[in-house]
Amino acid sequence: MADTTDPRLTPLAASLPATVPFVGPETMERQRGTPFAARLGANESAFGPSPRAIAALRDATPEMWQYADPEAHDLRHAMAAHHGIAPAHIMLGEGIDALLGNLVRLLIAPGDAVVTSAGAYPTFNYHVTGFGGTLHMVPYAGDHEDPAALIARAAEVGAKLIYLANPDNPMGSHHPATTIQTMIDAVPDGCLLILDEAYVDLAPDGTAPALDPTSTSVIRMRTFSKAHGLAGLRIGYAIGPAPLIAAFERVRNHFGVNRAAQVAALAALADPDWLPHVRAQVVDSRAALSRIAADNGLTALPSATNFVTIDCGQDGAFARRVLTALLDHGIFARMPGVPPHDRCIRITCGPADAMAAFAAALPRALAAAQD
Repeated sequence: MADTTDPRLTPLAASLPATVPFVGPETMERQRGTPFAARLGANESAFGPSPRAIAALRDATPEMWQYADPEAHDLRHAMAAHHGIAPAHIMLGEGIDALLGNLVRLLIAPGDAVVTSAGAYPTFNYHVTGFGGTLHMVPYAGDHEDPAALIARAAEVGAKLIYLANPDNPMGSHHPATTIQTMIDAVPDGCLLILDEAYVDLAPDGTAPALDPTSTSVIRMRTFSKAHGLAGLRIGYAIGPAPLIAAFERVRNHFGVNRAAQVAALAALADPDWLPHVRAQVVDSRAALSRIAADNGLTALPSATNFVTIDCGQDGAFARRVLTALLDHGIFARMPGVPPHDRCIRITCGPADAMAAFAAALPRALAAAQD
């Protein structure tokens, strides 16, 4: 087969595999030739955004011909007031993924050491390798990321960055705030902890340590994609020390956070009743997924997120057959990619009709996987 690589690529780019962190459900639907009956693989909020956000988007539609405010002034100040911190400690981005990419671009040169957990969020790894960083992997402790082991490895290799998600994706587990604060306090000099809190709005009280935006040891990443239901608009934010936040201005896409995203996020932030409503729906859905798993002889792991990771009870090969069969039966789902977590599948919470579709498909998928 002829080499189709463009010869003008840099040596680093040419060395990278031609892969993406995730294959989207739309791609899978095109391959299948039919839509999925239930979209339960991307951890979007099927419960939707605040009605205030929907109304604000509708009202702002005639203004969509305009570029967005590149400083996101109104939203940044509203978020600062919400968190009780100064706007200089907040940076908006096109979801956490874009913020991670810009942060890695700012701090990681070819060969720099970065520590993460084997099987943790793969998009972070994608950014690190894309800028030439060297990844050092630490295994989970059971179904939890291991803060102490991450810190120890960072000290051993002289890491510039450590990545940890709390709550965790893909396992749904979480550590209490005291454990995370102990980790922050132990970050080695010259290193930075990236604390990905994409799911923290759905976690039990006492999961997030108190905000200290002046700390030079940690940068916090949060999003409107999960509990706020705005995944399609791509808007997240970082909270960190002012000099580091200011450095994003050197590399970010200044018009990347579009007008619709800013409008919707501002309205969502102004609706204090929506998040409790979504949290209650997620709790009910997690319970439903746990019942469905138990009804089929499987084990649902405890979750602090808007998804439930289900232990299929065998090895990764069996779990992959279950996942393939679910896709064949119209259920878009995903699974962890690294042993021993690949014994599991991961199902996003959703309304009753989506849960019913999954409940109907799972026994058929398990039967197909046994053949």
